[in-house]
Amino acid sequence: MSQAIIIEISGATAGIVVGSPGNFRFFSSEPAFDRLDGRSFHSAEQARRTAAAHRTAQDHRKDDRKAA
Repeated sequence: MSQAIIIEISGATAGIVVGSPGNFRFFSSEPAFDRLDGRSFHSAEQARRTAAAHRTAQDHRKDDRKAA
Protein backbone atom coordinates (compact mmCIF):
# COMPACT_ATOMS: atom_id res chain seq x y z
CA MET A 1 0.00 0.00 0.00
CA SER A 2 1.46 3.36 -0.98
CA GLN A 3 1.39 6.42 1.22
CA ALA A 4 2.03 10.15 0.87
CA ILE A 5 4.02 12.00 3.51
CA ILE A 6 4.49 15.77 3.70
CA ILE A 7 8.10 16.90 4.08
CA GLU A 8 8.49 20.15 6.03
CA ILE A 9 11.76 21.99 6.53
CA SER A 10 11.91 24.91 8.98
CA GLY A 11 8.13 25.18 8.99
CA ALA A 12 7.80 25.32 5.19
CA THR A 13 6.50 22.53 3.00
CA ALA A 14 9.34 21.31 0.80
CA GLY A 15 7.24 18.68 -0.92
CA ILE A 16 5.81 15.22 -0.45
CA VAL A 17 7.14 11.72 -0.79
CA VAL A 18 4.90 9.04 -2.21
CA GLY A 19 5.54 5.34 -2.14
CA SER A 20 6.04 2.37 0.08
CA PRO A 21 8.89 1.29 2.35
CA GLY A 22 12.10 1.10 0.36
CA ASN A 23 10.92 3.31 -2.50
CA PHE A 24 9.71 6.85 -1.84
CA ARG A 25 9.66 9.42 -4.65
CA PHE A 26 9.98 13.13 -3.79
CA PHE A 27 7.70 15.71 -5.40
CA SER A 28 8.73 19.33 -4.84
CA SER A 29 6.13 21.89 -3.79
CA GLU A 30 8.54 24.83 -3.66
CA PRO A 31 11.06 25.98 -6.31
CA ALA A 32 13.88 25.85 -3.76
CA PHE A 33 13.53 22.05 -3.72
CA ASP A 34 13.03 21.43 -7.45
CA ARG A 35 16.51 19.86 -7.74
CA LEU A 36 15.20 16.98 -5.61
CA ASP A 37 11.99 16.55 -7.62
CA GLY A 38 11.58 13.00 -8.88
CA ARG A 39 14.41 11.52 -6.79
CA SER A 40 13.80 8.20 -5.07
CA PHE A 41 14.69 7.51 -1.45
CA HIS A 42 14.76 4.40 0.72
CA SER A 43 12.64 6.11 3.37
CA ALA A 44 10.65 9.25 4.01
CA GLU A 45 13.20 10.15 6.69
CA GLN A 46 16.04 9.92 4.16
CA ALA A 47 14.09 12.32 1.91
CA ARG A 48 13.55 14.72 4.84
CA ARG A 49 17.24 14.68 5.78
CA THR A 50 18.25 15.27 2.15
CA ALA A 51 15.81 18.18 1.82
CA ALA A 52 17.10 19.69 5.08
CA ALA A 53 20.71 19.39 3.88
CA HIS A 54 19.71 20.92 0.55
CA ARG A 55 18.12 23.90 2.36
CA THR A 56 21.23 24.33 4.55
CA ALA A 57 23.49 24.31 1.50
CA GLN A 58 21.28 26.93 -0.18
CA ASP A 59 21.42 29.12 2.92
CA HIS A 60 25.23 28.87 3.01
CA ARG A 61 25.49 29.84 -0.67
CA LYS A 62 23.30 32.89 0.01
CA ASP A 63 25.51 33.87 2.95
CA ASP A 64 28.64 33.49 0.80
CA ARG A 65 27.18 35.76 -1.90
CA LYS A 66 26.28 38.41 0.68
CA ALA A 67 29.82 38.35 2.09
CA ALA A 68 31.41 38.76 -1.35
